[in-house]
Amino acid sequence: MTGAFLAGLVAGYGVAIPVGAIAILILGLSARTTFRVGAAAALAVATADGLYAVVAVLGGAGLAGIIAPVAGPLRVVAAVVLLGLAGHGLWRAWSAHRSQRPPTAREGGGMSTPGRAYAALLGLTLLNPMTVLYFTALVLGRRDTADSGVAPVALFVAGVFLASASWQLVIAGGGTVVGRALTGPRGRLVTGLASSALIAALAVAALLPG
Repeated sequence: MTGAFLAGLVAGYGVAIPVGAIAILILGLSARTTFRVGAAAALAVATADGLYAVVAVLGGAGLAGIIAPVAGPLRVVAAVVLLGLAGHGLWRAWSAHRSQRPPTAREGGGMSTPGRAYAALLGLTLLNPMTVLYFTALVLGRRDTADSGVAPVALFVAGVFLASASWQLVIAGGGTVVGRALTGPRGRLVTGLASSALIAALAVAALLPG
């Protein structure tokens, strides 16, 4: 069971670490309003990641019996998808670094309260289809998550949520100085490389017998 929780933590950090428009929006909200507003936005992103993880786990568990005869090839496919996502993240981070153009985000004029910030960021994050693709590929590549009972599934989702929430809250509480460091060209490159490395490691783990 501990393995499922740790897998959730790694998966959560893998999807949360890259600094992009959502992170800039959270930073801007914290800077222009209060930490409470920024924290609400951060928890909304973590909620969306957790919901996508639940969808992926439930879908993977439901398909487990049907796809058992092709479980081996499916693990390879899952690993290939994860490697593709890692490569895409690496390319995006390197391209942004080369162009020296920071990601853009809309001003959060209507998100001046925690409730509004939570609702807005939840909706924005749920619009990202790459997140559910990432979690689905990861879950289907892990037998201990896709084929186990309620407790391992709950621990995996909890790990995803806690990892995402902790990182987004760091972004929210970082302040203007830390925000500049994380969203500058070098900071975006480092976080992009770190995320791609985590996802690639998960792809390798999906190929290992477990």
